[in-house]
Amino acid sequence: MYQIDSETLNLIKRSCKGKKYIKLTIGLLEGKDTMLKVYDESGEIAPGPAYTYEIGSITKTFTASLLSKFVFENKMSLNDSIKKYIPGLDTEQYFPTLHRIATHTSGYSSAFPLNNREYIGLYLDLIFTGKIQKVNPLNMDLDKMSMLVKKSKLEDADYKWKYSNFGLSLLGYAIGTVSGKAYWDTMNDFLLNELGLENTYLGTFSDKNLHGFNAKNVECGNWCWDEKNLVAPAGAISSTAEDLLKYAWLNMFEEKPYLQLCHKKHANASKKYDMGLAWWLHRNNNNIIMHGGGTGCFSSFLVIDKEKKAAAVVLANYRLGIDLDQKIGLSLLEDLKRSN
Repeated sequence: MYQIDSETLNLIKRSCKGKKYIKLTIGLLEGKDTMLKVYDESGEIAPGPAYTYEIGSITKTFTASLLSKFVFENKMSLNDSIKKYIPGLDTEQYFPTLHRIATHTSGYSSAFPLNNREYIGLYLDLIFTGKIQKVNPLNMDLDKMSMLVKKSKLEDADYKWKYSNFGLSLLGYAIGTVSGKAYWDTMNDFLLNELGLENTYLGTFSDKNLHGFNAKNVECGNWCWDEKNLVAPAGAISSTAEDLLKYAWLNMFEEKPYLQLCHKKHANASKKYDMGLAWWLHRNNNNIIMHGGGTGCFSSFLVIDKEKKAAAVVLANYRLGIDLDQKIGLSLLEDLKRSN
């Protein structure tokens, strides 16, 4: 039977230390076999209900998956300019393509949809006050989105990789325009009826979602999202470890042919990573795809090795900090590969 390595266990214990109300769930997938474990401050506990977590930016991979489906169906093209989908833009002005937006090479500021002062304040609040942990600061309506697109004077070029919540929000808006039902309903239908994920949805519900806690063990509930908030495509999905392993399986075996488009290298990102569509690809082995996420009081990480048919997910109702969720996930994946 698969055993978690002592080094990985130490990472898990380190992540849980001092977090009085933590529920840290790990999920492992090897071929079609799965294993789930839950940890609290004292160590491993008996699995309770299928805890539902805010998964933050892992949402971006779902948005890219839906984009790839529409491209596969010839409803959209990666070469389309975003101006095709947003009304009122100057037809003579350059605006980034969907390809550049989906690979974070569009040139859009990492601060958007916040201004620079709000963006800096967000991180200061996260570190010092905890306000960001209680209130969702990411809000944008159509007027604000259009204004930010218009004020960004960009060149027709592949910009250096720059992570952009704003860019993925634009993708979601474009998808909603094409579907005719807006992003929120389109994505929820995709999650349930296309991917078969019964416990994955946009937004949070107090009777479904596990509540988050800050570093002082103060409950901060859940971030609030709604259909009018156009940042939803960048971070609004809630899910369970079970559903994310199902999602990993779909990607691993490319059960849906259009998912192949997401996994191809489309751009450079850093010394360690290339870019698929929203997915990070390990530069030394593009068969390893991954994405992390974080909201006010939640951390998440999903990694898939398509070649070895293995995947790991890490979910916590605290901000773990210093990439501990990523370190645990990658360590779990290595444990899986060593056990073969």
